Amino acid sequence: MNLTIDPGASAAPYEQLRAQIAERARSGELPVGYRLPTVRALAGELGLAANTVAKAYRTLEADGVIETRGRHGTFVAAARDAATREAAAAARAYAERVSRLGLDRDAALGQVAEAVRAVYG
Repeated sequence: MNLTIDPGASAAPYEQLRAQIAERARSGELPVGYRLPTVRALAGELGLAANTVAKAYRTLEADGVIETRGRHGTFVAAARDAATREAAAAARAYAERVSRLGLDRDAALGQVAEAVRAVYG
């Protein structure tokens, strides 16, 4: 899988690992269904503590990038589907919240446009 950890980087090793796996899953370099190494195997390969790899895997699983199938292993999930579902849920929660706050549709959409502009430029 050829992952690298830079001990001098400002990002923690688990975050470097998480980011690399997530990016490779998004790009298709790690296809849906690809079986990831076990926590112990990857920790040994990278010279990391098993807890560091386990933390990265837990975060990736919470983000819907990977899925654990018990004793069968850990696999790349259909991340785009998970991201779409999570975005839809966040959008729905936002719409419900601003409606309760009394904002009309145009004001709610205006706030979304501003937030997107701030994040994406």
